[in-house]
Amino acid sequence: MIIEWEQRIAGQVSAPFALVAECCQAVEGVAQPLGVHVVLTDDQDIHQINREYRGIDRSTDVLSFPSVNYPAGKTARHCEKRLRAEYDPEMKACMLGDIIISREHAVAQAQEYGHSVNRELCYLFVHGLFHLMGYDHMEPDEQKEMRAMEEKALHMAGISRDENASPVSDEELLKLAQIAMKNSYSPYSRYAVGAALLCKNGRVFLGCNIENASFGLTNCGERTAVFKAVSEGEREFEAVAIASNGSFPYPCGACRQVLNEFAPEMRVLVIDGEGRRDKTTLRALLPHGFGPKDLPD
Repeated sequence: MIIEWEQRIAGQVSAPFALVAECCQAVEGVAQPLGVHVVLTDDQDIHQINREYRGIDRSTDVLSFPSVNYPAGKTARHCEKRLRAEYDPEMKACMLGDIIISREHAVAQAQEYGHSVNRELCYLFVHGLFHLMGYDHMEPDEQKEMRAMEEKALHMAGISRDENASPVSDEELLKLAQIAMKNSYSPYSRYAVGAALLCKNGRVFLGCNIENASFGLTNCGERTAVFKAVSEGEREFEAVAIASNGSFPYPCGACRQVLNEFAPEMRVLVIDGEGRRDKTTLRALLPHGFGPKDLPD
C-alpha cells in the first residue's frame, strides 16, 4: 500500500505504518494496489476539520474520509470495480481516501491505556484505514467485526495487545508475500521474490530479494525475512510464504539451511507469477538437514 504523507507538526514519527498498512490489506484480501493520504496534525487542526466537515465542535483522535462509496454490507474486497474507479495514475494505486490523526490525542490516550505512542498511532491509523475500506462500528456486530480485523492486522505486525487475535491464514500469508515482492530489488535477474515469515506467536516479518552487482552478495527474500525476525528477538517460526513474478519460488539451498537452523518442521507455501500455489514442508525440501542438534554439546 502506498502512503502519501502530510505532517503538519514537528517531530519524527517512527511508527511502522507501512508494515501495518500491508497487514491491513492482506487481512481484507485486496490484491490491487491501494493508496491512502495520511495527515498527522494536532488537536487544534483536527478540531477545525471536525467542525468544518462533520459539524462537531471538538477535537478527536482520528478522522477518515473515504473516496469509495461502498454499498450497504460491502467492503473493499467485494468492490473491485469501485476501487478501480479511484485509480490515481500518479500514485499508481487505487486511492482509498484520507486519514487525519491528532498526535496530541494519541499521546494522551497512550498514557491512559499504558502503552507506547507508536502503538496508539498505529491503532488509530488501522482504525481509519478499515473505515476507508468500508467498515463501521455503529452497531454491536459491526463493531465486533471491525475490532477483530483491526487486532488481527496489528497482531500480524507485532504490535497488538490482544493474545486472542485470530491466527494468520495461509491465504493471508501468501498475500503478504506478494505484497513484499513489490519491494524486490532485482535489476539483474528480473526475478522478483517476496517472503512472509510467520512466527509462532502470530507476528509476521516480510522480506524481498536484494540483488547486487557483485552477484555473490545477493540476498534472497526468505533470508531477508529471517534476519529481520531474528534481529528483533524472534526464534520460533511456523511457516513461510514465498511469492515470485515467475516460476515457483522454492527456497534455494542456502535459504533451506538458514530456515532449518530455527524451524526444521516449518510449512513452506509458494505462489508463482500466474497465481498457482503449492505447499510442502522444510523437512521434505531438506531431508537429513544438518542443524544445531547435530553439533556436540
